[in-house]
Amino acid sequence: MADQKRLAYSIIQFLHDQLQNGGLSPDAQESLEVAIQCLETAFGVSMEDQGLAVSQTLPEIFEAAAGKEPEHTRTNSEPVAPSEDDIAEAEKLKTEGNEQMKAENFEAAVCFYGKAIELNPSNAVYFCNRAAAYSKLGNYAGAVRDCERAIGIDPNYSKAYGRMGLALSSLNKHTEAVIYYKKALELDPENDTYKSNLKIAEQKMKETPSPTGGPGGFDLAGLLNNPGFMSMASNLMNNPQVQQLMSGMISGGQNAMGAAGTSPSTNDLASLIQAGQQFAQQMQQQNPELIEQLRSQIRSRTPSASNEDQQE
Repeated sequence: MADQKRLAYSIIQFLHDQLQNGGLSPDAQESLEVAIQCLETAFGVSMEDQGLAVSQTLPEIFEAAAGKEPEHTRTNSEPVAPSEDDIAEAEKLKTEGNEQMKAENFEAAVCFYGKAIELNPSNAVYFCNRAAAYSKLGNYAGAVRDCERAIGIDPNYSKAYGRMGLALSSLNKHTEAVIYYKKALELDPENDTYKSNLKIAEQKMKETPSPTGGPGGFDLAGLLNNPGFMSMASNLMNNPQVQQLMSGMISGGQNAMGAAGTSPSTNDLASLIQAGQQFAQQMQQQNPELIEQLRSQIRSRTPSASNEDQQE
């Protein structure tokens, strides 16, 4: 448990440093403050517990490990551009996905779009189309994730914002839906569906009180009382692989002050990142709604589908 508290303290210290360095938007500052409060409450630590500090900060540990990473490893980690054959095959799979959507075989459509994404993950249309299929299946959290990916690839893709608005509205996240509908209209101002859905979302936003009694408020108390969230935090810190890796990294950080050549290895850091990714995927599968709730709380962002049903 001691190593868990020291890890939590190091993370809190890093977040505090980011707040003090400035340069963050008000929303980003609020998100960091909430994250700090969650960690302090979950693990019973605060910045006053200086006895939990290790000899190196998290950025220093990362820099030491990244500096030892072989150049070929970094190059190999970069995404590989799809070949012309892969691009052509991906387009065929997308077309088949569109046909399955017309036939209302939505699960098959998800499968075809997913195969297209595997061949060409840099195409925003594939993610946006799969988001539509997810929405038809009632998997709105999956639709939100795919819309986020599509927007990340093409920030000017109006249909991705529109479909994000639909998915968020279906999750009763009307405040966020309004933001995305407005962005969709900004990119496609003549779209009547976006105009109609925006009005509906704005009306729903007025009718639905926020958890804290004010629009856009952060329900910290509800989050900390959420057994799913607390279980997720506890399971992460009790994960034997994470404990072993952090124990080694912390020990390496302390030894670095007294002996040369004893900094954390690249393998330790890579294994820690991999363990975190595996844990996040496990939690996403077990409780996708909780993960989406956390994203919504920290990120702070039934209408018609109409022309959103049209696949590209």
